[in-house]
Amino acid sequence: MEVIILWILNLINMSHYDTNLDKNDANYVPLSPLSFLERTKNIYPNYEAIVYESRSYTWSEVYKRCVKFASALEKIGVKTGDTVSIMAFNTPEIFEAHYSIPMVGAVINAINTRLDPKTISYILEHSDAKVLIVDRQFHKVITQALENVKTKIIIIDIDDKDVNLVDSKKIGEYEYEQFLNTGDENYKWKKPKDEWQAISLGYTSGTTGNPKGVVYHHRGAYLMATGSSVAWNMPNKLNFLYTVPMFHCNGWCYPWTLSMLHGRVICLRNIDVKKIFELIDKYDVTHFGGAPIVLNMLANAPKEHQKKLKRKIHVLTAGAPPPSIIFEKMQNLGFDVMHVYGLTETYGHMLQCAWNDEWNDLEQDKQNEIKARQGVRYPNTEGSVVMDPETMKPVPHDGKTMGEIMIRGNIVMKGYYKDKEATEKSMKGGWFHSGDLAVTHPNGYIKIQDRSKDIIISGGENISSIEIENTIAKHPAVSLAAVVAKPDEKWGEIPCAFVELIEGKNATEEEIIKFCRETLAGFKLPKKVVFSSLPKTSTGKIQKFELRKKAKELN
Repeated sequence: MEVIILWILNLINMSHYDTNLDKNDANYVPLSPLSFLERTKNIYPNYEAIVYESRSYTWSEVYKRCVKFASALEKIGVKTGDTVSIMAFNTPEIFEAHYSIPMVGAVINAINTRLDPKTISYILEHSDAKVLIVDRQFHKVITQALENVKTKIIIIDIDDKDVNLVDSKKIGEYEYEQFLNTGDENYKWKKPKDEWQAISLGYTSGTTGNPKGVVYHHRGAYLMATGSSVAWNMPNKLNFLYTVPMFHCNGWCYPWTLSMLHGRVICLRNIDVKKIFELIDKYDVTHFGGAPIVLNMLANAPKEHQKKLKRKIHVLTAGAPPPSIIFEKMQNLGFDVMHVYGLTETYGHMLQCAWNDEWNDLEQDKQNEIKARQGVRYPNTEGSVVMDPETMKPVPHDGKTMGEIMIRGNIVMKGYYKDKEATEKSMKGGWFHSGDLAVTHPNGYIKIQDRSKDIIISGGENISSIEIENTIAKHPAVSLAAVVAKPDEKWGEIPCAFVELIEGKNATEEEIIKFCRETLAGFKLPKKVVFSSLPKTSTGKIQKFELRKKAKELN
């Protein structure tokens, strides 16, 4: 008999490792970040989990609240595969939503708080939202948005007692706390039967058309949560200040990471520099993340708002590549900043500028230059390479040859919701195409040169807008700089700089151009400099599409 079995195994090219060793309930459980919360409430029930103004919850209380809310959702008809939207500030309600909504098998759709009614209408319609949880402060924009939504959506108001809501109106059938209390704390919540099951639906910025719906699965959310903790060397029981909007890549997936680490989540409703320093001091904050704009605000904060740090604060920054000078300013204040890179389509960051100790002996300018690179892949990223998008071959590691950043792994989205064509196009050749142009340095570290749409082609020369921005940012009077292409009859395009100055400081167009001439080639110099406040998204990204419009109108 054994001979026959061996013969059959050889025939079908199998081994003993492939027989009688099947998946079962004992050895295989679909990965889901929901398990982190269950574990933490069992082991650390009385540890403080969330603090926000006058409110505070333990991990046991957070778990109970999430289970009750999930139960309440099921009672009103929400089921597996339904979409539940939320539009809220960084308050306990949106943190809880990352657990309560998937606990009923539904998909969380966190909406950007700065969107216009038309875009919100599109998202609610496109996502097939059954329920919308919304902070009452948004009653005007939501009321306008709902006028163009054909389907009936159940509205649940968040009534934040810690802010003045006298100008806001109740628009929902339910109030969050009252609704939560209709649920059963003994509700048997639903674990995913398949880790490929959707957990989240987020939307891209949609600057060139309607935003695309990006679908995350439980497996990816689990792996991002664990991988981030390793990449950033996050300890158990940390104090995390939530400055990253939780609608942005699900707050970079940290709502799930933080329950795994039984940390303390300090919620921040709005970005306020004075408030950030106060919370850092009050709660002994150890970690926070933010876009370069947040770092810039902290680095240039009035002295009376700054507080002496009790310890080194670990900071993660992502978004547009920050000027290297920002790293130096933050370091001087006592912040240890790590630069990361990611996309909505990759659950947030998937590259990090992993620091080598041997670089500590380099000159400060060189250290800053290295820190500004996007770096190398996260532990949970299976592949990241800069390739020629036409040949799909890696570019030389010379720090000069540009290509497109390509990514593959378990933290790439399932795809775009209801958009097969866009999904297939984005993953052509077995790699996700980022649209970001970059070079690879000899040590393998990746450095973004520009978005493909932001490259300036002047007289046949490719000019990186980021290189010019980094140069301008070093000027002592400059707070922020953004460079876009301005149409030109002779050269086709020329660099046009938009500059935001530090309060109380001055500079002229001629002075900025002269400053750039010290380090940049002549064809890279900005030919026009405009001083103004820069338009930004809710996550601190500069809206270059708005600046391109302005540049076209300039003489």
